[in-house]
Amino acid sequence: MNRRRVLALMGKECRELARDPLTIGLAILMPLVMLFLFGYAVTLDVNNIRLGVLDEDRSPASRELVDRFTASGYFEQSHAFDTTRQAEQALQRGQVRVVLVVPRRFQRALVRGEAAPVQLLVDGAFASSAALALGYAEAIVASYPAAPRQRIETQVRVWYNPGLRSANFVIPGLFAVILMAFPPLLTALAIVREKESGTIEQIYASPVTSAEFVLAKLLPYAGVALLEMVLLVGVGIVWFDVPFAGSPALLAAASGVYVLTTVGIGLLVSTITRTQLSAMLVALIVSLMPSFLFSGFLFPVFTMPLMLQLYSALVPASYFVEISRDVVLKDAGLVALAPNLAWLALYTAVVFVFAAWRLRQKVAA
Repeated sequence: MNRRRVLALMGKECRELARDPLTIGLAILMPLVMLFLFGYAVTLDVNNIRLGVLDEDRSPASRELVDRFTASGYFEQSHAFDTTRQAEQALQRGQVRVVLVVPRRFQRALVRGEAAPVQLLVDGAFASSAALALGYAEAIVASYPAAPRQRIETQVRVWYNPGLRSANFVIPGLFAVILMAFPPLLTALAIVREKESGTIEQIYASPVTSAEFVLAKLLPYAGVALLEMVLLVGVGIVWFDVPFAGSPALLAAASGVYVLTTVGIGLLVSTITRTQLSAMLVALIVSLMPSFLFSGFLFPVFTMPLMLQLYSALVPASYFVEISRDVVLKDAGLVALAPNLAWLALYTAVVFVFAAWRLRQKVAA
């Protein structure tokens, strides 16, 4: 590989980027827009759950239990019912999400030391929020001071995200998803644009090898992607108040490997497409969609069917989602990140070799 030829081609690519400030502006602005949109829209927190109460006991003990629900900050009482039929209708119409039913003789049972069950009716149409609401409700009932003591006392301590803020979970995952969306799109369009204009024929006729051409295209766009990563991390820390527990240098090094992977995927897409429209569509299909669904960004991979778990191993974002969250939240070191980094490095090498091979096939043709 001739170093001078690679540097010359890189200089040409950098000049082309500098002459197209709109593309660079969009490359910087759109990831930030995406971060803000998904940072606010994708939330796993459940607050202000509409609570309906059917208090058949109407005693001080039952009122104290209801007050504990409303004082928790998770529930707000919006309805009080006199009959079970009213509670069922409110649930059916979506007027409430949870109904607390306190039966008659609730206080008497507590005073006598007997079991005093209460009923929770939960709207399960929204399964994820229903599970959280049910968990909050069960915790409130279990902490009721009049409840009988249990022999085993559980002390819970949450590590890495003590406040259970969804932003601390979502934002580091978005780093991987966003870098899987825009860099491949930019690089795919770069080579296809040269195909459409005919300038790539000069490369085919020159002594430049396919590996040199791919590397010269790869590095400038990797630099743009790294700049995107710096901005994303800065906004995540400053604006969304995501704690950064790990090493910035380690995250930067891992990001360098990852952006080479994502940019390489764009180059590979450009070698198998002929028009900018087809390149854009293929890049979105092979990068953005899998990174959302199969990277573990929102849905844990281990809960998926076995075939989809195997497919997720082909999605590079799945490795960087773990790396990003481990560094940002857990202060993970190089030893913990080594397996995922090794897979990303292997992925990058395979993509680079295959892209260079595909380009060499075009030259031979």
